[in-house]
Amino acid sequence: MMLTTRPRSKIGALAAIVAGDGPTILLIHGVGLRAEAWGAQIDALAIDHRVIAVDMPGHGFSAPLSAPADLSHFTTTMAACLNGPTVVIGHSFGAMIALDLAIAYPAQVIGVAALTAIYRRDPAARAAVMARANGLDGIKVADPAPPLDRWFGTAPSPERDACENWLLSVDQAGYKAAYGIFAHEDGPKDSALRALNCPALFMTGEREPNSTPQMSRGMAALTPKGRAEIIEKAAHMMPMTHAGAVNSNLRAFVQGCLT
Repeated sequence: MMLTTRPRSKIGALAAIVAGDGPTILLIHGVGLRAEAWGAQIDALAIDHRVIAVDMPGHGFSAPLSAPADLSHFTTTMAACLNGPTVVIGHSFGAMIALDLAIAYPAQVIGVAALTAIYRRDPAARAAVMARANGLDGIKVADPAPPLDRWFGTAPSPERDACENWLLSVDQAGYKAAYGIFAHEDGPKDSALRALNCPALFMTGEREPNSTPQMSRGMAALTPKGRAEIIEKAAHMMPMTHAGAVNSNLRAFVQGCLT
């Protein structure tokens, strides 16, 4: 099911899987992936919501941005999906975009969930992510093994196979552009978190070494309506590997945003 390509709709310059009816939920995936990475969440949330799972620019069926310079280019493009009150959920770089959307468009974003979001990397983590970004040339297909090993370990699984397929097929220029911005950013400013008035959920995996539980707890502590949720035994790709726990938390969070 995760490898099956789902039909897309066009929303501005973006391609997106659109499913269900009801209050709107926007799902934004991470670098190198595509909307199908949210397959389990689409199925669970579309039962009683309108779910838009977007392909990030330069990923899936969405065209790359023209010379993106910073996070705001991605945020502005994603804002085309905000048509009325929306709960925005992002994973990894998608979480960075989701938080920026909530900060920039407070009248439309009624709740934000940031899954495995980064916040204030330590020097070693910053150097490692910058080295990975600098190793991309935007032409040659990047070796998928290092990110797959970080996300899943070395054991084979359907989830790992799906991500490998997406990493091998992603537009390399789009991948480089997105990863470069992800590497240079360091999470939302403290002042922006303190001013964020919508409900905010910061969720990460207990075993996630880069977007750590401490990062999620730190952001939640600064956000007036924030809370952190740590998924036991999970790591980076918890929306796929621990879908049951993730979906349960997301459904409860969305319901709270709508009441």
